Amino acid sequence: MADLPAPMGESSAFLAHLDHLSRVAPLDRPVLIIGERGTGKELSAARVHFLSRRWSGAFIKFNCAALPESLLEAELFGVEPGAFTGAAKRRQGRFELADGGTLFLDEIGNAGLAVQEKVLRAIEYGEFERLGGTQTLNVSVRVVAATNRDLPSEAVAGRFREDLLDRLAFDVMTLPPLRSRAGDIAMLADHFGRDMARELGWKAFPGFTIAAQGMLDAYGWPGNVRELKNVVERAVAHWPDETKSIDRVQFDPFESPFRPQHAPMARANVNAGAIPAVSSPRGVQPLPDDFKSAVAAFESDLLTRALTEARHNQRVAARRLGLGYHQFRNTLRKHNLLPARDKGE
Repeated sequence: MADLPAPMGESSAFLAHLDHLSRVAPLDRPVLIIGERGTGKELSAARVHFLSRRWSGAFIKFNCAALPESLLEAELFGVEPGAFTGAAKRRQGRFELADGGTLFLDEIGNAGLAVQEKVLRAIEYGEFERLGGTQTLNVSVRVVAATNRDLPSEAVAGRFREDLLDRLAFDVMTLPPLRSRAGDIAMLADHFGRDMARELGWKAFPGFTIAAQGMLDAYGWPGNVRELKNVVERAVAHWPDETKSIDRVQFDPFESPFRPQHAPMARANVNAGAIPAVSSPRGVQPLPDDFKSAVAAFESDLLTRALTEARHNQRVAARRLGLGYHQFRNTLRKHNLLPARDKGE
């Protein structure tokens, strides 16, 4: 438990998640964790394990998207000698290694139907056979699975077994995205910034200017906490003066005046479509006299740019900023940017 990072956040959405997790952890039942990339699904799974009665057992992690279907069964359930070309000796699978503990199956939606059937049997009865074997093995494993896919829709489409979904869905935890964790961005940015400052040997972390923090707060964070960590660490690493507050933030590390014109508009646009990098070069943009007005102007500029680049398709613009459609429209309304035809709604 000592090696598990402490959960960080004070937002109501994050605290509600921690409360849900602490209630389900002691129950020796499967758990399904749903969340966008970078929201901390693996950390939540580890916390479920260490708060459970199985905390002294093994916590085994496996990414179902890391291997082709032909090798997935072997990795999960083990192999007997001669099961396939190159299988010279017996090898235990992840279910055996997790016996008495917890098995975290990340990206469970990527497993094929045949593997899903064996996973269901292992969960339901604690039984399986190694690949190429005939002996039935018995294990006691708690399965915690995670995905960013819509598994109910996958089940309707025939790509995910409904009986496995029913078994995994004893309890479903949906992690809140960072954009829904009001107030947590500043806390996390300070934490990641301090860690990076220590790594660089700085005497102290100078923090971010009000303008830079405003940029962090206004960004949509399609990559969630993982992306925030990268952005903050990059900002600290590139900052030349540890005695002055950081006022330069780069969201898109691929942005360059020498970038080939045929390249995609921005890497962030491919991954849920946030607006490309926004920088506040040192010495160019002075601190605002009115913080709220400055942040409002920044938000308005982002909204306008998103609409322009999306050719005023509001759904596309919302995705570009990492916002839900209705959240995007409400923000447009707040800044009086809704088209005249929509104002009567």
